[in-house]
Amino acid sequence: MKRYPRDFSGYGPTPPDAQWPGGARIAVQFVLNYEEGGENCLLHGDEASEAFLSEIVGAQPWPGQRHWNMESIYDYGARAGFWRLHRLFTGAGIPVTVYGVASALARAPEQVRAMQDAGWEIASHGLKWIDYKDHSEADEMADMMEAIRLHGEVTGESPRGWYTGRCSENTVALAAKTGQFEYISDTYDDDLPYWAKIGRRNQLIIPYTLDCNDMRFATPQGFNSGDQFFAYLRDTFDALYAEGADGAAKMMSVGLHCRLVGRPGRAQALRRFIDYIQGFEGVWCARRIEIAEHWRKEHPPTRGAARPSAMKKADFLEKFGGIFEHSEWIAERAYDLELGPAHDTAVGLHSALARMFRSASIEERMGVLRAHPDLAGKLAAAQQLTEESTEEQASAGLDALTDKERKAFEKLNAAYTKKHGFPFIIAVKDHDKAGILRAFERRLDHETDMEFAEACRQVERIAELRLEALL
Repeated sequence: MKRYPRDFSGYGPTPPDAQWPGGARIAVQFVLNYEEGGENCLLHGDEASEAFLSEIVGAQPWPGQRHWNMESIYDYGARAGFWRLHRLFTGAGIPVTVYGVASALARAPEQVRAMQDAGWEIASHGLKWIDYKDHSEADEMADMMEAIRLHGEVTGESPRGWYTGRCSENTVALAAKTGQFEYISDTYDDDLPYWAKIGRRNQLIIPYTLDCNDMRFATPQGFNSGDQFFAYLRDTFDALYAEGADGAAKMMSVGLHCRLVGRPGRAQALRRFIDYIQGFEGVWCARRIEIAEHWRKEHPPTRGAARPSAMKKADFLEKFGGIFEHSEWIAERAYDLELGPAHDTAVGLHSALARMFRSASIEERMGVLRAHPDLAGKLAAAQQLTEESTEEQASAGLDALTDKERKAFEKLNAAYTKKHGFPFIIAVKDHDKAGILRAFERRLDHETDMEFAEACRQVERIAELRLEALL
């Protein structure tokens, strides 16, 4: 038994209607990352200087040394960039979510007061702006709890949202384990919030962005001018706004940094984007906590049936062992595959079961075919069909045949089985009674090899319909 944790399905082809307030076609959410004073620095007890997201091309950490140029670039974000962005957003009347590094907030009392006076949300961006990929779970959790404590001490309120950014594979689970956060944003995997079952907790995830993000001014294959930044934000907005017209309203996140977009030439591009979206109706500019509150109200977590990939083997076989008629071995083999969230839907689980059927020997597949009952045959008359077969045959009216129709089915059943060596199989839910009879008569004349392949396809289709009814 192997289980694959990554979820490639999400909402699939039919995402929910977000139902944003006022019938908005899009929710636009601006995040301002406040990291200045929380980055790697010898003054902060770190072993080397910072090397990430600055104007210094190809910067490398300086072990055991302060990097004066790097520090002064970060200082610009606090001293000048923050205030330029503060004026821009307050002037436009747009609320912001701040991802605040707790140690940076502690070194920025005036900026924190300005955030609070503007009504901005201050979510937690961790204790320090450092990389956690090599931290142990215990050390990362210790920093997380200290971040929560220090955040509350500095701002007067505990954070309700969390985003580490430079995270580990354990970050999301650890943040959920605290029970502290109404949302976690250390994912980039959707255009909508979603619920994740983490341990016993239903945790709301509000995905973030690395593409609509000014960090690309400081990374390879990024933006080299404000025009590029504006054009990308505009095109993203236009695409999501158009989708919102069809009842598929989405969320657009915009990630910002004081030391990057806070520079004058880049701030102008951000100003142009804000002016652009304010020319549209149906745009909801919200803080992330407001999106979380809305999602909890309109799309609360549901207590669904147990997910197939999370079931114990006995439960899995009890529920899905009869999907292929009297052939529990198919479900047993499928259970040992690399199942995951992608197999928790009818389409996904059907794929796993069908793989085991297709990879079976000809003799094994023939056994599956022969396990199927005749249509309107003796087992049906004796009420000895499986529950699934009984319901399926009844759906096409095969439980209410005239004497003439019954004789026709009996004759065709006998002739077909004599010629091909297995019963006539068809997904009766896809046909009416007359259509079944026409297919019966047509397929009776096929070569057996051709009919074996067709019968196998019909077996898979029957299984698919049964799974759709269950899932």
